[in-house]
Amino acid sequence: MFDRLGTLSLDTLRTFESAARQRSFTAAAMELGTTQPAISQQIKRLEEQLQLRLFDRVYRGITLTEAGECLFQHVSDGLGSLEQGLLEATSRGQREVLQVATDFAFAAYWLMPRLHRFHQAHPQVDVSIVTGERMHGMLRSDTDIAIQFGDGRFPGHGQSHWLFNEEVFPVCSPSLLKEIALPLPLPALPRLPLLHLRSNQANRWFDWERLFRAVGIAVTPMAGQLRFDNYTLLIQAAIGGQGVAIGWRHLVDDLIAQGLLCRPVAESVRSELGYSLWLPQRKRRGRMIDHFVDWLLAERLA
Repeated sequence: MFDRLGTLSLDTLRTFESAARQRSFTAAAMELGTTQPAISQQIKRLEEQLQLRLFDRVYRGITLTEAGECLFQHVSDGLGSLEQGLLEATSRGQREVLQVATDFAFAAYWLMPRLHRFHQAHPQVDVSIVTGERMHGMLRSDTDIAIQFGDGRFPGHGQSHWLFNEEVFPVCSPSLLKEIALPLPLPALPRLPLLHLRSNQANRWFDWERLFRAVGIAVTPMAGQLRFDNYTLLIQAAIGGQGVAIGWRHLVDDLIAQGLLCRPVAESVRSELGYSLWLPQRKRRGRMIDHFVDWLLAERLA
């Protein structure tokens, strides 16, 4: 590939382009910061390498030969394309990429609806989000920030910040209980179709049995016809009017505000768990990480 270039140097091609564009060795020397004899010598060597006459020397100047005109068009286009490529590569290299690890529910229902505000304030930073249900499976060597559900204790003794406590309550589509006055009395809850999230003991999220105990409902919740291993799918089923889900405050607040979900009963339950952000100890603290942490802490109060 590029066999015709032989031993031609970029400096030689730049010299030719400048001289051809300005039709003057003197002007090319001034533009490139060298002397007219040096330009003339480079052009002579180029013509010898190509075994072509590129310029005709005329009275008080130079003109391009037919071969020189052809070469000038291609060299000019090539150098222009190379300059644009260098500009784009350099600009892209100046963009910073922030690696954020969290669970899918937090990413989908809390982080993504707000992330545009971070990009408006910091357009030079790209955010790469890695999601999973088990934090240790998401953490990679390039993770800058982890947002995790739990008690706020993290491996590696990195710096952490508490975001908000867990608070849960039943939610459903308004269409499921249309023409029924809300809130319902608490004893009515067990008679509603309940949507279940298959429990993962490692994350200690609420299930219906635990919620019933917390609010003082003595009966065992019905198994229900729909079970999910993904919280996002469960919430979509609730929005679709297929039953009642356990809603996590902060994750479903926007959906309630939009009228997609409502609270069939007034009671809610808080626990000592919640979401925290963690900065791995092995990471150097850069300005973009500080900006993202400050933005997250401000957003939790918005």
